[in-house]
Amino acid sequence: MTLLRLEGIEKQYHQGEVKITALRDIHLEIEQGEFVALVGPSGSGKTTLLNIIGGLDLPDHGRALINDTDMRQLSEAQRSRFRLHQIGFVFQAYNLVPVLSAIENVELVMVLQGETRQSSRAQATHYLELVGLGEVMDRRPAALSGGQQQRVAVARALAAGPSLVLADEPTANLDSENAGALLDLMVHLANEEKSTFIFSTHDERVMQRAKRIITLQDGSIHRDQRARQS
Repeated sequence: MTLLRLEGIEKQYHQGEVKITALRDIHLEIEQGEFVALVGPSGSGKTTLLNIIGGLDLPDHGRALINDTDMRQLSEAQRSRFRLHQIGFVFQAYNLVPVLSAIENVELVMVLQGETRQSSRAQATHYLELVGLGEVMDRRPAALSGGQQQRVAVARALAAGPSLVLADEPTANLDSENAGALLDLMVHLANEEKSTFIFSTHDERVMQRAKRIITLQDGSIHRDQRARQS
């Protein structure tokens, strides 16, 4: 089943009088349960493409559809609500609320979704334990290492049960052991729960596990490779 469809996506920015084309005529379909890595040099358009897929930005031309919902046809408030229920984000900068504990950060999205406090607490506890943070879930972000904060952000993205998880360099601050465990968890969720993951990454560890690698160059899709089935 097609989860994401991009049709002729184009995006330009202006720096003074200079027009910069970030994305050029992007056509792409991603199926439910795929584990996809977006790769390419800095400036190739990876982050811009993630932002458009997630409805954080809109294309100048073309359509981005998630579960047949056209993001351009939604108001800003409707896009915000759609993201809340359908998309999980893992940002390189973590974006944790500093005055909340790890478990409260993970609970927050579910509370906003309307889940009960009891249900939200149970889900948050489960995912924090899955990412190896069961013993520090009551600590605030400032009392956690960078790698621990990143794992809180991953738990937050997963716990709300999104159909699509978008991650910008999610393993950048993790050592090999923790990065491997985290990626294996995401692969498991993609396989067993049909969650869909799209990573923007330079990390070979992500590419080795990805079922599909899409290479961007100068704002266009340069290569789209699927992993061979073992």
